[in-house]
Amino acid sequence: MESADTGSTRSKMTNQVLDPQVERKHFRADAPVPALLPPEGPSLISSLFGNVRDFLFPQKLPPLKLTSRPVPVRDIWEKRDPKKAASYSLGFHGVLIGGVILLTILGAKAVKEVQKQQSVTLIAPDLSEYMPMKPDKVVMGGGGGGGDVSKIQAPKGKLPKVDMNQITPPAIVVRNEKPKLPVEPSIMAPPSIKLPNNNLPTIGDPIAKVVGPASNGTGVGGGIGEGKGGGLGVGTGRGLGPGEGMGFGGGPYRVGGGVQAPRPLETPDPEYSEEARKAKYQGVVVLWLVVGPDGRPKNIKVERPLGMGLDQKAVEAVQHWKFEPATKDGKPVAVQINVEVNFRLY
Repeated sequence: MESADTGSTRSKMTNQVLDPQVERKHFRADAPVPALLPPEGPSLISSLFGNVRDFLFPQKLPPLKLTSRPVPVRDIWEKRDPKKAASYSLGFHGVLIGGVILLTILGAKAVKEVQKQQSVTLIAPDLSEYMPMKPDKVVMGGGGGGGDVSKIQAPKGKLPKVDMNQITPPAIVVRNEKPKLPVEPSIMAPPSIKLPNNNLPTIGDPIAKVVGPASNGTGVGGGIGEGKGGGLGVGTGRGLGPGEGMGFGGGPYRVGGGVQAPRPLETPDPEYSEEARKAKYQGVVVLWLVVGPDGRPKNIKVERPLGMGLDQKAVEAVQHWKFEPATKDGKPVAVQINVEVNFRLY
């Protein structure tokens, strides 16, 4: 339980906090008192009279003493000399324009020099020592045929003797069974050439498809077959198969084995296609062709193309070439060769 004195003390302390004007007899004289109310100022009348007096009779103040010094600063709005600025601008732009003109002149000169270095000059290929790309040491091409105007085609059979010095042409039906000087029949072809043959017991045409009675064939000039010339097959000559002259393989001869290569006499320069010229394209076109006994090229075909229109230009140029014809045993013969046509930019 709390005493009455304690309750009385609490009541006094509460009054002291809420009301600062209560009697301070219970506090120390030097104790700080918070200022909760603003200080009292002059009255309204006093303030009015003071303002009138200051307006009518202003108080004179002592002169102001300045201790700082002004520092000169450049005015951002100051006027500059327009002639001087214009001179600088004109000089700068003049130098810039002169530099552009100088670079343009030097660039044009460089382009002219490059074009001069890239001028096109066509030179005909050197064919003075012409040989095919892969010369053969043996004769390929040629052929032969024969017959004795029989009503029956020559039957299939094996080859006769192969000899480059033929004396007696081959025959299945021998008209003279007792010759004064017997010689083994043969066909003309290099012994190194591998010819088609079989194991049939009688002589005949190994290429024929007919197996029948003995016959020398419907050809002429001796030999066996449907051609002429004392050989064997449907060609012309003393060789075997389609073609002419001798040997085997069909078509014209190839260089080698006694066949001399043709020699170029007239070789007009080929033209350069506009497409290849613009692209600065160059290379070699390889053509396959036949040089006839008259020295004129024919049956021209592109063996290795180059493109850009240069293949056709090469064919057109070679069509106007002229050769000294190839020879076999001193006689002009048709021969197949390869020709390289060079296209170069100089």
